[in-house]
Amino acid sequence: MMRMATPLPLIDNLEHLPNPFTQFHGILAPLQNDIPQLSKVDYQRDLQLALCFIYSYNGSQATFNSYRREVERLLLWSWFVVESPALALRRDQIEDFIHFCNTPPEDWIGTKNVARFKNKMGERVPNEEWRPFVAHVSKLDFRNGQVPLSQHYNLSQAAIRATFSILSSYYGFLMQEEAVQQNPVALIRQKSKFVKKEVTRRQVRRISNLQWDYVIETAELMAEEDPATHERTLFIMNALLGMYLRISELVADERSAPIMGDFIKDTDGNWWFKVLSKGNKERLVSVSDEMLSALKRYRRFRQLPDLPTVAEQTSLIPKTRGQGAMTSSRQVRNIVQHCFDQAYYRMCDDGLKSDADDLRVATVHWLRHTGISEDVKVRPKEHVREDAGHASMATTDRYIDTEYRERHASGRKKSLRPS
Repeated sequence: MMRMATPLPLIDNLEHLPNPFTQFHGILAPLQNDIPQLSKVDYQRDLQLALCFIYSYNGSQATFNSYRREVERLLLWSWFVVESPALALRRDQIEDFIHFCNTPPEDWIGTKNVARFKNKMGERVPNEEWRPFVAHVSKLDFRNGQVPLSQHYNLSQAAIRATFSILSSYYGFLMQEEAVQQNPVALIRQKSKFVKKEVTRRQVRRISNLQWDYVIETAELMAEEDPATHERTLFIMNALLGMYLRISELVADERSAPIMGDFIKDTDGNWWFKVLSKGNKERLVSVSDEMLSALKRYRRFRQLPDLPTVAEQTSLIPKTRGQGAMTSSRQVRNIVQHCFDQAYYRMCDDGLKSDADDLRVATVHWLRHTGISEDVKVRPKEHVREDAGHASMATTDRYIDTEYRERHASGRKKSLRPS
């Protein structure tokens, strides 16, 4: 079997991807020079169906990217390793593909995220530095100077589950299109060979209440010292924890741009925040009295009235420079990380280094987890579920630690010398 030493990307970013349902041949033309297999009708059909399937998820950038990653890997492996269209793959070959994803060859593994395509002479051309798989090191190791190596590549259990789920959806789509007769992914009976069953609930990753006290106090101190830069920081930190927001729900993208008018007062005088969340579903998040006070402070700094008016179009989080809403999730991560770092140093100065260590690896999403974990202790979990936008109560239940506390309390006095 032939291996492609440096596989090239097939599918561009959403903003550069024409509609494959109507413009497939425009997408195909430049790729035929780089990928000879596409001169064959069955490979062209492979690509066309894959593009149509992935493009159907254009309502969410993150979902589009996930589905593109899995399907594109399958096509590249099928074409250049098995030398077969993906439409012809059997159940045992899908299993081979999963094994391949676990241990891809080094020339298929990159050590940094790079753009898939580049602009050249007014055209989009594949980036030769791109690889289907990327090795990473932990956030803490990277901060300590360790760089990723291809030998560091590791496919997590969550990634394997995502591969099974997305490819099963893909072959379900192909069956609906009458392109295949059966779903080879669904025919794999022993997925446990690849995906371990979790015997217990995973620990929710969050920061402690002490760490949060330092983080928010640090944000307040920075806002006092440099309001032009850090009043926005303070509001972001409060919004991420106080309303359990995901980072994607704070920045503008092709689906929506959060505005001040998304804060809504109902007929009872209660305030809500309207969010466009995962799956393009709108939800209303209850706004606490303290969160409303944080909003008033932020608006006063921005020389706005204390509370938003109906349908106010002011950007919720403005860009650092220029006009309009912030569009970079990376910029929000950097803002939060800077706050974490400063809180870490303050805790160390106060002799609390061991308590501060988690802040070295904490991410933006930990603030959402922290807010939910705290609220579920005192609020009905049905209310927390609605505010968090969880699809099922089982997700919210992950944040309830009562069972673990009671279990550990009953086991704390177990003797190593039974009488």
